[in-house]
Amino acid sequence: MFSALFNGWRSGGWALAVALLVTACPHDEHAAGAPPRTVRDWFTITVGGRTVRMQLAVSALEMQRGLMERRDLGADEGMLFVYERPTRMSFWMRDTPLPLDIGFFDSLGELKEIYALFPYDETEVHSRSGELQLALEMNQGWYRANGVKPGARIDVAALRAALKERGADPAAFGLP
Repeated sequence: MFSALFNGWRSGGWALAVALLVTACPHDEHAAGAPPRTVRDWFTITVGGRTVRMQLAVSALEMQRGLMERRDLGADEGMLFVYERPTRMSFWMRDTPLPLDIGFFDSLGELKEIYALFPYDETEVHSRSGELQLALEMNQGWYRANGVKPGARIDVAALRAALKERGADPAAFGLP
C-alpha cells in the first residue's frame, strides 16, 4: 500500500493516494478500539448501595446458559439478565450447582422480588409481577447479608454504560 501511496504522490495523483489511505482506516468505533466485551467480562455496578461485579446476559443464548455448570462466584459477584421489555420472570437451575438468590427489578432499576434458587432444581421460580426487566443472580444469602431489600435500586446509569461496552444499544432495552 505504501508504494501505491508514494507512486500516487509522485505522479501527481494525490487524490488517489488520499483515497487509498482513507479506505484503509477503520470506520467502525470497535474496529478502532477494543472489540465489544462478552458475557464472560465483568462490570462493576452498585445494587442497593453495594458494589457488585456482574456479568451481563443479554442475548437469548446467554440467558439460556446463565450460570450453568459454574462452580463458584466471588462474594460480591453475580449475573444480570437484561430483557428488552418488561415481562413476567421465570427461572430454574438446570445444570447449576451453586445455591443462588435471584432479585427481580423493574425497568427503573427498583428491586421488587427476591427468591432462593437451589442447586440443580428444575422447578421454575416465577415472579409475581409481569412488569420486570432485570434479574440478578447472586450467591444464596447475598441480598439478606447485605441488607438489599425490595425498594433498593440498581445503578441504571452504570448498567447503560456496561451495555454499551457489551456492544448493545441501551435504548433497545428501554434504557436510553
